[in-house]
Amino acid sequence: MPENTDPKRRIVSSRHLAEGDGWESSEVEYGMIIAYNAFSRWMTRCMSAAGNTDLTPLEILVLHNANHRGRDKRLTDICFLLNIEDTHTVNYALRKLMKMELLTSDKRGKEVFYSTSETGSALCEAYRVVRERCFLDGLSRLDISSEEMRDIAASLRAFSGQYDQASRAAASL
Repeated sequence: MPENTDPKRRIVSSRHLAEGDGWESSEVEYGMIIAYNAFSRWMTRCMSAAGNTDLTPLEILVLHNANHRGRDKRLTDICFLLNIEDTHTVNYALRKLMKMELLTSDKRGKEVFYSTSETGSALCEAYRVVRERCFLDGLSRLDISSEEMRDIAASLRAFSGQYDQASRAAASL
């Protein structure tokens, strides 16, 4: 075996993206792909167990964000906090959640503010209970400290910033 060959198998999503320097980033990207899909599947199944089978992952995120800290949120607030550029998809989610009576809205001047209804708040609470029972209970069995979890979260936010910067650079090409 040549000296420069890594004896560990590379786990990547696309071999053509894992050649040369920085190949490790393809491993991270593959990890994010499978984590994103697992998280999306988890959110919809958790929400189903909580009592609502009709919400997409984006709608679930929007509902939880609208419920966050019990503060009214504007469309722009939700998009900013979820790092979503396409406001149309979030606006569609808001309309659907309103139609399902999970959110309420209040127009103040030109701005519309959204908050969870009693039904929406109760659904978020039911989701929290299912999450605690099905996810957090299993998570406690992993050998990951609270500090390590916070480090992982910080790393993911840093990667997010790197991808945001790279997307701006790619848009200028």
